[in-house]
Amino acid sequence: MTRIGFIGLGTMGDPMAYVLRDAGFDVIGMDVSADMRAGFGGAVAPSADAVAQADVIVTMLPEGKHVAEVHDALVRKAAKSDALLIDCSTIDVDTARDLAMRAEAQGLAMLDAPVSGGPAGAADGALSFMVGGSDDAFERAQPVFSAMGSKITHFGGSGSGQAAKASHNMICGITAMAVMEGFALADAMGLDLGKFYTLCAGAAAQSWTLENRCPIPGVVAEAPASNNFDPGFAVRLMAKDLRLAQAAAASSGQRTPFGAEAAKAFTAFAETSGDRDFSAFYTTLRALPGQSQD
Repeated sequence: MTRIGFIGLGTMGDPMAYVLRDAGFDVIGMDVSADMRAGFGGAVAPSADAVAQADVIVTMLPEGKHVAEVHDALVRKAAKSDALLIDCSTIDVDTARDLAMRAEAQGLAMLDAPVSGGPAGAADGALSFMVGGSDDAFERAQPVFSAMGSKITHFGGSGSGQAAKASHNMICGITAMAVMEGFALADAMGLDLGKFYTLCAGAAAQSWTLENRCPIPGVVAEAPASNNFDPGFAVRLMAKDLRLAQAAAASSGQRTPFGAEAAKAFTAFAETSGDRDFSAFYTTLRALPGQSQD
């Protein structure tokens, strides 16, 4: 039986680790937080012994610096020579490539495999994986990905999974701003917002964000706006992902003016409302004073 060491039992990592366990893998859960460990039966603090027992080591951590710290201090030092490393965190492309290079220098295979689908997708084993790394490592990881996800796309070499995630989430952030600005304008002009939603959902303005994050309370019953803006996908995470997209844009030399504006807006909003759903930005947008358009 394949033994998986899963490091990071937070909002996403915990349900992902449970799905792997339910699929028949022998999962060693690891987290620095005692509270997180308590939520996953049999979990332990990250240790060389626990890492050394694993055939596959999955990391799901908040930021690139955390992934680098655990890889530098623990994973590469303790992992078996034939272990497969899979990082499912959403981090910057440069760090992903650097970690893969360091792993490969020690003969370890590594994949960057950020996900989309949120906690609900994680619990259902229905995540989308965007994967970067070698063909051989990708093939080895198929059983692990298939247990956790419904859509698995290999984009190429190391870092390409993170590049795909950054590009994808920039589209999500820009689309979210467009949806909220459209509703703000419709509201300002006195339109019936329920009817406006019905129009958009059946016309060219239709999008996942419109249907799942409609910012008007009561229009879509399941949307965070109808549930006190409880996340879904927290503002602070949207802001983080958009900043990562801007870092990728800077390193590749590609201008992304709309992405830059979305990153700026969500980052500012996250300073006061970081744990609300990102669609809560509508409340601030609607309250902005009118501005003349030249």
